[in-house]
Amino acid sequence: MKRMAGSFQIAAVYVGTVIGAGFATGREIVEFFTRFGFVGFIAILLSGYLFITMGTKIMLKSHDIKAKSFEEFNEYLFGKWFSKIMNIVMMIMLIGVSAVMLSGAGAVFQEQLLLSKQLGILLTIGLGFLTMMVGMKGLFAVNTFVVPLMIVFNLLLMVYSVRNADFLDAFLMIPHAEDGWKSVVAPFSYVAFNLAMAQAVLVPVAGEVRDRETIKYGGYLGGFFLTLILISSHITLVMIPNVTQYQIPMAVVMKSFVTGFYFIYILIIYGEIFTSVIGGVFGLEKQLGNYWKGSSLWTFTGIFLMIYSLSFFEYSELLSYLYPLFGYMSLLFIILLWMKPNK
Repeated sequence: MKRMAGSFQIAAVYVGTVIGAGFATGREIVEFFTRFGFVGFIAILLSGYLFITMGTKIMLKSHDIKAKSFEEFNEYLFGKWFSKIMNIVMMIMLIGVSAVMLSGAGAVFQEQLLLSKQLGILLTIGLGFLTMMVGMKGLFAVNTFVVPLMIVFNLLLMVYSVRNADFLDAFLMIPHAEDGWKSVVAPFSYVAFNLAMAQAVLVPVAGEVRDRETIKYGGYLGGFFLTLILISSHITLVMIPNVTQYQIPMAVVMKSFVTGFYFIYILIIYGEIFTSVIGGVFGLEKQLGNYWKGSSLWTFTGIFLMIYSLSFFEYSELLSYLYPLFGYMSLLFIILLWMKPNK
């Protein structure tokens, strides 16, 4: 019983770490999978297998080598010299992802609430500073509340989609895409990008758990839940005509099918975006602490100014350009991880 409870806790951390605003809004899933139709669904199944096996392998390897941070894990994967370059690359990726999330906060206000994009961005920055002053406990509390709710709403929307008379035609359709070759690479780049970013949390978590079997089953369970969320989101999103036109496509579906819960769902999406922004900024502050010994307040101010300047770009444009790019940059990470022998 104790092992089962520990496995569920690890699974929850795994899912909560990977699910970010791109997941919550559906935009990330559209970019990597849904726009390719049924081929995208096949790619999701392969991604699920990689999440189950490679995510578990990160945690088991961290446990075996007793790594306390992702810097130590990267040194194990890439070697002492090249790992320093990879840590800088990860920092650049973290800045890009945080900028995407901040722009996403503005997109929620602009597209769904019909308010100013700048209002959403500045409110998020203000709340971010307050969170940093109070501490990170509140952030974790928000995540443990938001993630289960989002999963429930996703499954609810999936049920509505499957019951639609046109569902099968929409699900089996393979639309024309000029960059259709990306559907072949998508499962690998998508999982590589997400796991490269998630290792900042997964490595220290695995290092604290003594029982190796608990980690293994927790990784398998977390990967399974991520696969379930990807499938349910894709099944919902294929029902939206011209789905690539929307910045927050999951909210569009909610507004069409279950209007009564629309504003609750918008709040959940914003909660996911907010936790993603703060998590990214917090991770950057810890990283920059290795190079800059100034006060945390000035560090946070500098980070927020940096990602604010990038957030002027459209959320969907930022995501569609940066996420695939970061995915390709992360491919070496997952290749080296796959090559490492099991215990």
